[in-house]
Amino acid sequence: MSVRWGLIGASTIARQFMINAIRAQTDGEVAAVMSSSTERAEAYARENGIPAAVSTVEALLNSDIDAVYISTTNELHLDQGMAAIKAGKHVLCEKPLALTSADARKMVAAARQAGIVFGTNHHLRNAGAHRAMREAIAAGRIGKPIAARVFHSVFLPANLQGWRITRPEAGGGVVLDITVHDADTLRFVLGDDPAEVSAFTQSAGMAGSGLEDGAMCIWRFKSGVIAQSHEGFTTKYAGTGFEVHGTDGSLIAANVMTQKPVGSVLLRTASGEEELNFDREDLYARSVRQFHAAIRDEGQPAATGEDGIWSLASAEAALQSSKTGKAVAIDPQLGSIA
Repeated sequence: MSVRWGLIGASTIARQFMINAIRAQTDGEVAAVMSSSTERAEAYARENGIPAAVSTVEALLNSDIDAVYISTTNELHLDQGMAAIKAGKHVLCEKPLALTSADARKMVAAARQAGIVFGTNHHLRNAGAHRAMREAIAAGRIGKPIAARVFHSVFLPANLQGWRITRPEAGGGVVLDITVHDADTLRFVLGDDPAEVSAFTQSAGMAGSGLEDGAMCIWRFKSGVIAQSHEGFTTKYAGTGFEVHGTDGSLIAANVMTQKPVGSVLLRTASGEEELNFDREDLYARSVRQFHAAIRDEGQPAATGEDGIWSLASAEAALQSSKTGKAVAIDPQLGSIA
Protein backbone atom coordinates (compact mmCIF):
# COMPACT_ATOMS: atom_id res chain seq x y z
CA MET A 1 0.00 0.00 0.00
CA SER A 2 1.42 3.35 -1.03
CA VAL A 3 1.33 6.33 1.35
CA ARG A 4 0.27 9.42 -0.58
CA TRP A 5 1.61 12.60 1.01
CA GLY A 6 0.32 16.15 0.81
CA LEU A 7 2.75 18.95 1.67
CA ILE A 8 1.23 21.78 3.70
CA GLY A 9 3.71 24.55 2.93
CA ALA A 10 5.89 24.95 -0.17
CA SER A 11 8.95 25.14 2.05
CA THR A 12 12.72 25.04 1.67
CA ILE A 13 13.00 22.13 4.11
CA ALA A 14 10.50 20.06 2.12
CA ARG A 15 12.37 20.80 -1.11
CA GLN A 16 15.82 20.10 0.31
CA PHE A 17 15.01 17.05 2.42
CA MET A 18 11.45 15.80 2.80
CA ILE A 19 10.40 15.27 -0.83
CA ASN A 20 13.43 13.05 -1.47
CA ALA A 21 12.90 11.26 1.87
CA ILE A 22 9.33 10.35 0.91
CA ARG A 23 10.39 9.24 -2.56
CA ALA A 24 13.17 7.12 -1.05
CA GLN A 25 10.49 4.84 0.41
CA THR A 26 9.21 1.96 -1.73
CA ASP A 27 5.71 2.90 -0.53
CA GLY A 28 6.01 6.70 -0.58
CA GLU A 29 4.59 9.25 -3.00
CA VAL A 30 4.32 13.06 -2.94
CA ALA A 31 0.84 13.64 -4.37
CA ALA A 32 0.16 17.35 -3.79
CA VAL A 33 1.51 20.60 -2.37
CA MET A 34 -0.42 23.46 -0.78
CA SER A 35 0.69 27.08 -0.55
CA SER A 36 -1.56 30.06 0.20
CA SER A 37 -0.08 31.57 -2.98
CA THR A 38 -1.45 29.77 -6.04
CA GLU A 39 1.53 30.93 -8.10
CA ARG A 40 4.02 29.63 -5.54
CA ALA A 41 2.18 26.31 -5.22
CA GLU A 42 2.13 25.81 -9.00
CA ALA A 43 5.78 26.81 -9.47
CA TYR A 44 6.86 24.56 -6.58
CA ALA A 45 4.89 21.61 -7.96
CA ARG A 46 6.41 22.13 -11.39
CA GLU A 47 9.98 22.45 -10.09
CA ASN A 48 9.66 19.37 -7.86
CA GLY A 49 7.60 17.08 -10.09
CA ILE A 50 4.53 17.09 -7.81
CA PRO A 51 1.29 16.20 -9.65
CA ALA A 52 -1.12 18.62 -7.90
CA ALA A 53 -0.91 22.16 -6.52
CA VAL A 54 -3.61 23.78 -4.38
CA SER A 55 -3.96 27.02 -2.45
CA THR A 56 -6.07 25.97 0.55
CA VAL A 57 -5.70 23.34 3.25
CA GLU A 58 -9.30 22.26 2.58
CA ALA A 59 -8.53 21.49 -1.06
CA LEU A 60 -5.50 19.46 -0.05
CA LEU A 61 -7.39 17.50 2.61
CA ASN A 62 -10.23 16.79 0.18
CA SER A 63 -7.78 15.23 -2.28
CA ASP A 64 -6.69 11.60 -2.36
CA ILE A 65 -3.91 11.73 0.25
CA ASP A 66 -3.14 9.64 3.33
CA ALA A 67 -0.76 11.87 5.28
CA VAL A 68 0.38 15.48 5.52
CA TYR A 69 3.75 17.02 6.24
CA ILE A 70 3.32 20.47 7.83
CA SER A 71 6.21 22.92 7.37
CA THR A 72 4.48 26.29 7.37
CA THR A 73 5.31 29.11 9.79
CA ASN A 74 4.86 28.11 13.42
CA GLU A 75 1.65 29.97 14.19
CA LEU A 76 -0.21 27.99 11.49
CA HIS A 77 0.68 24.49 12.72
CA LEU A 78 -2.18 24.14 15.21
CA ASP A 79 -5.09 24.97 12.90
CA GLN A 80 -3.62 23.05 9.98
CA GLY A 81 -2.81 20.02 12.13
CA MET A 82 -6.29 19.98 13.68
CA ALA A 83 -7.88 20.23 10.23
CA ALA A 84 -5.81 17.29 8.98
CA ILE A 85 -6.71 15.19 12.03
CA LYS A 86 -10.41 15.99 11.55
CA ALA A 87 -10.07 14.89 7.91
CA GLY A 88 -8.56 11.57 9.03
CA LYS A 89 -5.06 12.23 7.65
CA HIS A 90 -1.89 11.16 9.43
CA VAL A 91 0.27 14.12 10.47
CA LEU A 92 4.03 14.69 10.52
CA CYS A 93 4.49 18.23 11.82
CA GLU A 94 7.58 20.39 12.01
CA LYS A 95 8.62 21.68 15.39
CA PRO A 96 7.44 23.52 17.36
CA LEU A 97 4.04 21.84 17.14
CA ALA A 98 2.32 25.12 18.06
CA LEU A 99 3.09 28.42 19.77
CA THR A 100 2.23 27.01 23.22
CA SER A 101 2.57 23.57 24.74
CA ALA A 102 -1.11 23.76 25.78
CA ASP A 103 -2.10 24.00 22.11
CA ALA A 104 0.34 21.21 21.21
CA ARG A 105 -1.31 18.99 23.84
CA LYS A 106 -4.74 19.67 22.29
CA MET A 107 -3.51 18.60 18.87
CA VAL A 108 -1.76 15.45 20.08
CA ALA A 109 -4.79 14.46 22.18
CA ALA A 110 -7.10 14.97 19.18
CA ALA A 111 -4.87 12.74 17.03
CA ARG A 112 -4.84 10.01 19.66
CA GLN A 113 -8.63 10.16 20.03
CA ALA A 114 -9.04 9.93 16.24
CA GLY A 115 -6.60 7.02 15.89
CA ILE A 116 -4.31 9.17 13.72
CA VAL A 117 -0.53 8.65 13.56
CA PHE A 118 1.03 11.92 14.72
CA GLY A 119 4.77 12.63 14.63
CA THR A 120 7.04 15.59 15.35
CA ASN A 121 9.81 16.08 12.82
CA HIS A 122 12.70 16.21 15.27
CA HIS A 123 15.24 15.13 12.67
CA LEU A 124 18.27 15.01 14.97
CA ARG A 125 17.15 11.92 16.89
CA ASN A 126 17.27 10.11 13.52
CA ALA A 127 21.01 10.79 13.19
CA GLY A 128 23.21 7.71 13.50
CA ALA A 129 25.58 9.75 15.68
CA HIS A 130 22.93 10.48 18.31
CA ARG A 131 21.64 6.92 18.30
CA ALA A 132 25.20 5.64 18.79
CA MET A 133 25.60 7.99 21.79
CA ARG A 134 22.26 6.90 23.26
CA GLU A 135 23.21 3.23 22.90
CA ALA A 136 26.66 3.74 24.45
CA ILE A 137 25.12 5.50 27.46
CA ALA A 138 22.41 2.84 27.87
CA ALA A 139 25.10 0.13 27.72
CA GLY A 140 26.98 1.80 30.59
CA ARG A 141 30.05 2.63 28.53
CA ILE A 142 30.57 6.02 30.23
CA GLY A 143 29.32 4.88 33.64
CA LYS A 144 26.75 7.15 35.28
CA PRO A 145 26.11 10.29 33.19
CA ILE A 146 26.95 13.49 35.06
CA ALA A 147 26.88 16.36 32.57
CA ALA A 148 26.29 17.23 28.91
CA ARG A 149 27.09 20.10 26.56
CA VAL A 150 25.41 20.94 23.26
CA PHE A 151 26.93 23.42 20.80
CA HIS A 152 24.29 24.36 18.25
CA SER A 153 24.97 27.96 17.38
CA VAL A 154 25.14 28.45 13.62
CA PHE A 155 24.68 31.19 11.04
CA LEU A 156 21.17 31.46 9.64
CA PRO A 157 21.50 31.88 5.86
CA ALA A 158 19.78 34.85 4.22
CA ASN A 159 17.18 32.67 2.44
CA LEU A 160 15.97 31.32 5.82
CA GLN A 161 16.07 34.55 7.85
CA GLY A 162 12.71 36.16 7.01
CA TRP A 163 10.00 35.49 9.61
CA ARG A 164 12.45 33.75 11.99
CA ILE A 165 14.08 37.08 12.86
CA THR A 166 11.25 39.58 12.26
CA ARG A 167 7.89 38.08 13.29
CA PRO A 168 7.22 37.28 16.95
CA GLU A 169 3.59 36.48 16.08
CA ALA A 170 4.77 33.71 13.74
CA GLY A 171 6.84 32.10 16.47
CA GLY A 172 10.17 33.52 15.37
CA GLY A 173 13.39 33.56 17.39
CA VAL A 174 16.17 31.08 18.01
CA VAL A 175 14.54 29.38 21.02
CA LEU A 176 11.49 28.12 19.10
CA ASP A 177 13.74 27.29 16.14
CA ILE A 178 16.80 25.59 17.68
CA THR A 179 16.40 25.24 21.47
CA VAL A 180 13.43 22.91 20.85
CA HIS A 181 15.77 20.62 18.89
CA ASP A 182 18.46 20.69 21.57
CA ALA A 183 15.95 19.92 24.33
CA ASP A 184 14.68 16.96 22.31
CA THR A 185 18.15 15.67 21.44
CA LEU A 186 19.26 15.86 25.08
CA ARG A 187 16.11 13.95 26.15
CA PHE A 188 16.69 11.32 23.46
CA VAL A 189 20.41 10.74 24.00
CA LEU A 190 20.25 10.79 27.80
CA GLY A 191 17.00 8.82 28.01
CA ASP A 192 15.97 11.36 30.64
CA ASP A 193 13.53 14.26 31.00
CA PRO A 194 14.46 17.86 31.86
CA ALA A 195 13.18 19.10 35.22
CA GLU A 196 14.17 22.78 35.07
CA VAL A 197 16.02 25.32 32.97
CA SER A 198 17.80 28.64 33.41
CA ALA A 199 18.36 30.64 30.24
CA PHE A 200 19.87 33.85 28.94
CA THR A 201 18.92 35.15 25.51
CA GLN A 202 20.52 37.86 23.40
CA SER A 203 19.94 39.91 20.28
CA ALA A 204 23.36 40.04 18.67
CA GLY A 205 22.40 42.08 15.61
CA MET A 206 20.41 39.80 13.31
CA ALA A 207 16.95 39.56 14.90
CA GLY A 208 14.62 42.53 15.34
CA SER A 209 11.12 43.10 16.74
CA GLY A 210 12.17 42.03 20.22
CA LEU A 211 13.18 38.53 19.09
CA GLU A 212 16.26 36.70 20.31
CA ASP A 213 18.97 35.39 17.94
CA GLY A 214 21.10 33.70 20.62
CA ALA A 215 20.42 31.67 23.74
CA MET A 216 22.40 29.85 26.40
CA CYS A 217 20.57 27.40 28.63
CA ILE A 218 21.47 25.36 31.71
CA TRP A 219 19.26 22.28 32.16
CA ARG A 220 18.78 20.01 35.15
CA PHE A 221 17.43 16.55 34.37
CA LYS A 222 15.41 14.26 36.62
CA SER A 223 18.40 11.97 37.17
CA GLY A 224 20.52 14.89 38.39
CA VAL A 225 22.46 15.31 35.13
CA ILE A 226 23.17 18.96 34.35
CA ALA A 227 23.54 20.18 30.76
CA GLN A 228 24.29 23.36 28.90
CA SER A 229 23.20 24.29 25.41
CA HIS A 230 24.14 27.20 23.16
CA GLU A 231 21.82 28.15 20.31
CA GLY A 232 22.37 30.97 17.85
CA PHE A 233 21.70 32.38 14.40
CA THR A 234 24.73 34.69 14.33
CA THR A 235 27.93 32.64 14.63
CA LYS A 236 29.40 32.16 11.17
CA TYR A 237 32.43 30.14 12.19
CA ALA A 238 31.25 27.97 15.08
CA GLY A 239 31.20 24.21 14.68
CA THR A 240 28.46 22.12 16.25
CA GLY A 241 28.91 19.36 18.78
CA PHE A 242 27.49 17.32 21.63
CA GLU A 243 29.34 15.96 24.66
CA VAL A 244 28.16 13.69 27.46
CA HIS A 245 30.46 13.12 30.44
CA GLY A 246 30.07 10.24 32.89
CA THR A 247 31.84 8.68 35.85
CA ASP A 248 33.76 6.24 33.63
CA GLY A 249 34.08 8.02 30.31
CA SER A 250 33.09 10.79 27.92
CA LEU A 251 31.35 10.87 24.56
CA ILE A 252 32.61 13.69 22.36
CA ALA A 253 30.70 14.24 19.12
CA ALA A 254 31.63 16.83 16.49
CA ASN A 255 29.59 18.27 13.59
CA VAL A 256 26.48 16.32 14.59
CA MET A 257 23.83 19.04 15.15
CA THR A 258 23.03 19.09 11.46
CA GLN A 259 20.48 17.92 8.93
CA LYS A 260 23.02 15.71 7.17
CA PRO A 261 24.28 12.24 8.25
CA VAL A 262 27.79 13.43 9.03
CA GLY A 263 30.07 14.00 12.01
CA SER A 264 32.02 11.81 14.41
CA VAL A 265 31.58 10.35 17.91
CA LEU A 266 34.59 9.65 20.13
CA LEU A 267 34.39 7.50 23.27
CA ARG A 268 37.15 8.37 25.75
CA THR A 269 37.74 6.10 28.77
CA ALA A 270 40.61 4.80 30.92
CA SER A 271 41.45 2.34 28.16
CA GLY A 272 41.93 5.10 25.57
CA GLU A 273 39.95 6.59 22.70
CA GLU A 274 37.61 4.78 20.34
CA GLU A 275 35.74 6.26 17.40
CA LEU A 276 32.22 4.84 17.33
CA ASN A 277 30.82 3.56 14.06
CA PHE A 278 27.26 4.50 13.15
CA ASP A 279 24.99 4.34 10.12
CA ARG A 280 24.88 7.25 7.69
CA GLU A 281 21.26 6.91 6.62
CA ASP A 282 19.55 10.17 5.61
CA LEU A 283 17.86 11.57 8.74
CA TYR A 284 14.63 12.47 6.99
CA ALA A 285 14.40 9.17 5.10
CA ARG A 286 14.67 7.36 8.42
CA SER A 287 11.97 9.60 9.91
CA VAL A 288 9.58 8.87 7.03
CA ARG A 289 10.40 5.15 7.12
CA GLN A 290 9.45 4.95 10.79
CA PHE A 291 6.34 7.05 10.17
CA HIS A 292 5.19 4.66 7.44
CA ALA A 293 5.82 1.73 9.80
CA ALA A 294 3.64 3.46 12.42
CA ILE A 295 0.85 3.81 9.85
CA ARG A 296 1.10 0.02 9.37
CA ASP A 297 0.83 -0.31 13.16
CA GLU A 298 4.47 -1.42 13.42
CA GLY A 299 5.90 0.83 16.12
CA GLN A 300 5.70 4.60 16.45
CA PRO A 301 7.18 7.69 14.77
CA ALA A 302 10.83 8.47 15.56
CA ALA A 303 9.58 11.47 17.54
CA THR A 304 6.00 11.26 18.77
CA GLY A 305 3.56 14.06 19.47
CA GLU A 306 4.42 13.71 23.15
CA ASP A 307 8.07 14.29 22.29
CA GLY A 308 7.01 17.47 20.52
CA ILE A 309 5.11 18.64 23.59
CA TRP A 310 8.16 18.04 25.78
CA SER A 311 10.48 20.02 23.49
CA LEU A 312 8.05 22.94 23.16
CA ALA A 313 7.40 23.09 26.92
CA SER A 314 11.16 23.04 27.49
CA ALA A 315 11.61 25.96 25.06
CA GLU A 316 8.71 27.83 26.69
CA ALA A 317 10.38 27.42 30.07
CA ALA A 318 13.67 28.72 28.63
CA LEU A 319 11.92 31.83 27.26
CA GLN A 320 10.18 32.37 30.60
CA SER A 321 13.50 32.02 32.45
CA SER A 322 15.19 34.53 30.15
CA LYS A 323 12.43 37.06 30.89
CA THR A 324 12.25 36.53 34.67
CA GLY A 325 15.91 35.83 35.43
CA LYS A 326 14.87 32.75 37.42
CA ALA A 327 15.10 28.98 36.92
CA VAL A 328 11.80 27.60 35.61
CA ALA A 329 10.47 24.13 36.37
CA ILE A 330 9.25 21.95 33.50
CA ASP A 331 5.98 20.10 34.18
CA PRO A 332 6.78 16.41 34.77
CA GLN A 333 3.30 15.35 33.61
CA LEU A 334 3.94 16.57 30.07
CA GLY A 335 4.54 13.19 28.52
CA SER A 336 1.12 11.82 29.45
CA ILE A 337 -1.87 12.69 27.30
CA ALA A 338 -5.16 11.76 28.97
